[in-house]
Amino acid sequence: MSANHLTTGSQRPRIGVMFDRDRAPEELAAFAAGAEEAGADDLWVVEDLGWAGSISSATIALAATERLRVGIGIAPAALRNPALLAMELATLARAYPGRLVPGLGHGVAEWMRQVGAERTSKLALLEETIVGVRALLSGETVSTRGREVTIDGVRLVHPPAEVPPLVTGVVRPKSLELSGRVADGTIIAEGIGPDRIAASLVHIDRGRAAGDRPGHELIVFAYLHIDEDAERAAAATRDILASQAAWLGAEPGDLFTLIGPAAIVPDRIEALRAAGAGTVVLRPLGAAPLDQIRRALAAYRG
Repeated sequence: MSANHLTTGSQRPRIGVMFDRDRAPEELAAFAAGAEEAGADDLWVVEDLGWAGSISSATIALAATERLRVGIGIAPAALRNPALLAMELATLARAYPGRLVPGLGHGVAEWMRQVGAERTSKLALLEETIVGVRALLSGETVSTRGREVTIDGVRLVHPPAEVPPLVTGVVRPKSLELSGRVADGTIIAEGIGPDRIAASLVHIDRGRAAGDRPGHELIVFAYLHIDEDAERAAAATRDILASQAAWLGAEPGDLFTLIGPAAIVPDRIEALRAAGAGTVVLRPLGAAPLDQIRRALAAYRG
């Protein structure tokens, strides 16, 4: 890990929790307030096609809490006009300064095809979106004609005083390198453990060497399911782990998770911290997600 990652080896990571996409939007405010009360540092919302919009979800979570940092993990760049996205993010960043972390990604190819948003140059689109949105949030008058993004003399009337960090949710080597070069952080998908994190950091750091960002936060998503009966915990999460493993090109048993007794939580989070995670975001699976979060945080913090 390079010396200028945002979290160093002696620091505890931030602990975030995810509001799962399958939970009804009307549950979000209470969930966010409960996560804050339980002592979480972050609340992360999801934007997947057909589920819920990330900007509206982030707004609900920010309004329902006082100190939680709220992350968007992630908005597909192909669905978001950079100028409109910057306008939306600026509004939230002004209303809730220092509490927003927007995440951007390529989007699932099949979903983008379903809505006619698939792009030829996905890497160019993501990079040009990040650069354009950051410039607009910084109060600049932006004129650019890239391979995928065109902005002609646009300036935000109400840019935020504090520009929120822009992070990416990406997996493949070229995208990880892009993230290191132009983003303020990278989201690592659920199931990826220390060995693959180390491999990802090689690409991220190669990009950082070619870029000019002052820091880079590694944000690792991790499945959580607390059950003192390890076999029952495995049975309850088998299907979602099989689906994630197929997407990652791995075996289900090779996924890194926090699934099992609460006693495993401290060592698993420590392993992610040691691998470079500045933030660990717990994604609770199954019933009673807030109870699982409380038990996990209590185990971790002793």
